[in-house]
Amino acid sequence: MPIRNKIHYLLIKKLAVTKKAAKEIIESGEVFINEKAIFENCFFEETDSIFYKKEILQEGKKVLNIAFYKPRGIETTLNESIENNLRSILPFSAHLFPIGRLDKESEGLLILTNDGKYYRSMLHFDKTVEKEYVVKVNKVITNDFIEKMSSGIVIMGKKTLDCPVARIDDFTFNIVLVQGLNRQIRRMCYQLDYEVTELKRIRIGTILLDNLQANEYRNF
Repeated sequence: MPIRNKIHYLLIKKLAVTKKAAKEIIESGEVFINEKAIFENCFFEETDSIFYKKEILQEGKKVLNIAFYKPRGIETTLNESIENNLRSILPFSAHLFPIGRLDKESEGLLILTNDGKYYRSMLHFDKTVEKEYVVKVNKVITNDFIEKMSSGIVIMGKKTLDCPVARIDDFTFNIVLVQGLNRQIRRMCYQLDYEVTELKRIRIGTILLDNLQANEYRNF
């Protein structure tokens, strides 16, 4: 996740002062974050611009929020020691962090950002943000399957929340979740004796996958 630091550490490093002196500088009101004076020690992001007596101590990085089509077979991790990691395929050089996960065998929309505030707000509201998927299974979808998927199924000792489920064709359905249980859709299908053969996330909140293809991205 994006790294946050306390402002006094930046002052100690950039101005070569003691911790006590950094505290006094902050209390003087001469330190500004994005043109707003601060009077107490606080966190700042890489995207924040920080000034002291009109001297720039940090030039904020440009905020980037990206909708990316994660292909199947890629782990949602930036750890380069893990095979088929996300960083190895990202088609841009900016250092961005994925918000949430999409399991290795699933594909579709993944949001990446360098904006710590946005990252934390998305995680905070994760249980209320809708996530929409198109799912293909190995057997013909019945009315009973649709009814049970939409009304909740017990997985890992917990019943899933009611959710909209709609048949697209004999083997494909659409589902909208606000939960994010581990491999939730796959586990729900398994409990009904179905196997997921393809799973694609097409929406997170108001952000759409739209016409992106695997490994493509767009800013938003």
